[in-house]
Amino acid sequence: MTQWVENPTGGRDRGAVALVRAWLEVLVRPRRFFAAGVAPGDQAPGLVFAMAVVAIEEATRFALVPDAYPVVANRPLVSGVVAVVVAAGFVAPLALHLMAAIETLALAGLASDRAGVSETVQVIAYAIAPCVFAGVPIPALQVLCACYGAVLLVVGTATVHDIEVGRAAVAAALPGVVVFGYAFRGFGAAAALVAAV
Repeated sequence: MTQWVENPTGGRDRGAVALVRAWLEVLVRPRRFFAAGVAPGDQAPGLVFAMAVVAIEEATRFALVPDAYPVVANRPLVSGVVAVVVAAGFVAPLALHLMAAIETLALAGLASDRAGVSETVQVIAYAIAPCVFAGVPIPALQVLCACYGAVLLVVGTATVHDIEVGRAAVAAALPGVVVFGYAFRGFGAAAALVAAV
């Protein structure tokens, strides 16, 4: 599905400072970020970025939401750490690649000269940037995170694959629903907001 590039050109810098800088840039200047920061075959920074966002979001949720994760053998701290590692280290990369494959299939019919799967992986990875706050149990904040992430996904898809925003929205629809509606619980938060009105 993807190719290995020994020495990718372009793409993002590595390291903690680069992660923070990428997070700020994608939130503030998404078009510029996606145009300059996504490069063929350079998935590693995007994967690390997505794993870091999921780890922070899940750790926040586990700390603030009672019974957010299963406690095994009456060891809540160890159970929480294992749950964060599984979510960030295993579930996030698998889900990221699955959603990129789905979006790539949609793009095949919508973009005649699209970028590759690797770039789609990076777009989805960086689009989840706002969801770093989705673990805070405030439905309005969670809905905002999910909506902003979905907008970033469409903007990133349009920019990287050089298609109109409307086509990008169609291509990103199913991954957006799964990632922001279900994985980051945007639909649940929206339902909670409606119920509270």
